[in-house]
Amino acid sequence: MLENNLKNLIKNYQPNQAAIDVVRRTKIVLLVGISGAGKDTLKRRLLEDAEFADIVSYTTRQPRQNAGVMETPGVDYHFIDEAMAVKMLENHEFIEAKFVHGTVYGTGAKEIQAIAEAGKITVTDIDVQGVDEYKNLSQTVVAIFLLPPNYDEWRRRLQTRYASVEEFEAEWPKRFASAIKELTHALEVPYYHFIINDNLDETVRIAGDIARKPDAYNRKDDEARLVARDLLEELQGLAQPRRG
Repeated sequence: MLENNLKNLIKNYQPNQAAIDVVRRTKIVLLVGISGAGKDTLKRRLLEDAEFADIVSYTTRQPRQNAGVMETPGVDYHFIDEAMAVKMLENHEFIEAKFVHGTVYGTGAKEIQAIAEAGKITVTDIDVQGVDEYKNLSQTVVAIFLLPPNYDEWRRRLQTRYASVEEFEAEWPKRFASAIKELTHALEVPYYHFIINDNLDETVRIAGDIARKPDAYNRKDDEARLVARDLLEELQGLAQPRRG
């Protein structure tokens, strides 16, 4: 019963005007990229600069281990129960919320408000659908799409995440299909800044510059967008069944 209530609340959820105003007056940078492009590493590096602050999301799932380390409440996530999630949804305390595989994930308006009051730039990683939701609230939100330098390097980086070749090969079709979908969507809209992540220090520098002055990178965006189109065309070609 509670799960159905959560589903309905999230399906019909809209942030109130106060939450929308928080987004519009805060510098927000959203990091997007296909799996293995390096967005988690980029976010960690940006957060080493005191000018940036992370959004700690809310979730109804339990803490779990990542790379052998247990997640920390208030650092990795704000862990709440379903009753609290219902209350926050009813009170419009989220900017956005999703129900994924029985779990609620949401971004709290108070989290962003605190970052805005501290005069910092908000940075978080997100998917392309989440970017659309933020852009619907405020066109000033900055979206950065991170790219691997080429297909072979992308596949190599992604494989290092898995304990065995067999585990990687089992997950590869899903990651491959997601990459095509995400790249296609990102190239259909005009507001992404693309960065080719072939040198991490340079990627961090460029991402920081875009976060501070997003309008100054139009020409470089055009160059990286062409690389994104080439990568997408290569993936689409590989996805086609071979004849003969």
